[in-house]
Amino acid sequence: MPTPTDTRPTPDLRGALAALIVGGIAAILDSTMVALAIHTLSLELGATSADIQWVSTSYLLAIAVAIPVTGWVESRWGGKRAWAAALLVFVTGSVLCAIAWSVPSLIAFRAVQGLGGGLIMPLMQTLAVRAAGGRVTSRMMATVALPMALGPILGPVIGGVILSWLSWRWLFLVNVPLVAVGLWMAWRYLPDDRRAGAARPGRLDVAGLVLLAAGLAASLLGLTRLAADGGIGHVDVLVPAAAGIVLLGVFVARALRPGATEPVVDIRLLRVRSLGSASLVLFGTGAVMYAAMFLLPLFYQQLHGQSVLHAGLLMIPQGVGALAARFAVGRLVDRFGARAVTVASFVLTAVATVPFALAGPGTSLWWLGAVLLVRGIGIGAVLIPAMSVAYQDVPHDDVPHATANTRIAQQVGGAFGTAIVAVALQSLLDQGATAAFHGAFWWAIGLACLAVLPALALPGGSARREDERPDPPAETVPGAVARTGSGSARA
Repeated sequence: MPTPTDTRPTPDLRGALAALIVGGIAAILDSTMVALAIHTLSLELGATSADIQWVSTSYLLAIAVAIPVTGWVESRWGGKRAWAAALLVFVTGSVLCAIAWSVPSLIAFRAVQGLGGGLIMPLMQTLAVRAAGGRVTSRMMATVALPMALGPILGPVIGGVILSWLSWRWLFLVNVPLVAVGLWMAWRYLPDDRRAGAARPGRLDVAGLVLLAAGLAASLLGLTRLAADGGIGHVDVLVPAAAGIVLLGVFVARALRPGATEPVVDIRLLRVRSLGSASLVLFGTGAVMYAAMFLLPLFYQQLHGQSVLHAGLLMIPQGVGALAARFAVGRLVDRFGARAVTVASFVLTAVATVPFALAGPGTSLWWLGAVLLVRGIGIGAVLIPAMSVAYQDVPHDDVPHATANTRIAQQVGGAFGTAIVAVALQSLLDQGATAAFHGAFWWAIGLACLAVLPALALPGGSARREDERPDPPAETVPGAVARTGSGSARA
């Protein structure tokens, strides 16, 4: 075991993190690659854009359903088995999507894929924290955030290559070798964290799960229909959105009432400053990241007349910027604190988006590429500070619930941001494509500016260095992890 002054990850930790990254990258890449393929799928399957949009919507809704049960599944089966099961569900859905014969079958199989994807990302964070024995550092979270930072950036590039040279079915088949390697690495490197004689988790809060899953699904459904139906006053938007708000309100009231049984997601943890503020920041991060990722490929294809492949390749500078940020942000958080780095990252992202809100068909692609490089630095840096402080004051047994809170926040934020800019783009099309994209990018800039507000609530001091932190208690060491999740006790 390393001494308290040893900040280097052990070989076991490096192997565990590598296994988690390889498995997690498949889910992140898939969601971004499919977003690029909506027009191609519409042509290949003979469907309208409105119908084919459900290919993405069903995936989002399935993720919203799966996230809340992650903690219970992990505590019942153990993290290693739960991770393997999540990867198997995801790759099964991928293969089914590749052999889909119609739009309804593809929509249904994407839902299966989403159930696996909804388990993968929360488990990735939880198992990384466990593998580190509870000693969470900004550098470790930078490593864990690598798929989330690069997936939405590399996905359009890889998707463009596949759509230019291969059938759209390879968008899903490419997941098979990735998941196969991820399963082998998980078997080889992830510790078996089940303990003989450990207490079984409590009964799953089915009523809470139904309320939360239905509320999130209805809310996301309303958001995804917002762009298609052209306004918030449309019945297809109002009914699911209102139903979602009511269901979520009932869930919150039920979870907060005195003497409440263990909820499927413990929102009481949001009272912890570090987790509550980090969850709000991650909501804003999801909105800012996915809003621009929706706009940028369309901007290059429709306003600059680029092919799908070229549009994907033009996104590379953002990926380079995000990768560069990964190597520096950990040290910046240690020196200046999560609050300062997060605020600066959001401001940098907003400033670097302004040129796109002023660009036209004749704007130099070289200039836009340079700006996109800077924007990538902002996007790549904004995830890590919030993730590194989210667990700062959270009891070890509540890590799965904390992870569920942060993942749900980012997922809903992504859907919210995408819907906002999609509505802005559609509502301004009658003024011409250039004006429409200008308006939509200004909305994206506004989202980045609003995201600064919750970032001000993050802990402000510089992070303590690892050698200043005491050793974790014995029960937090990998291989001796106490069972967590739905059965954790509360004062």
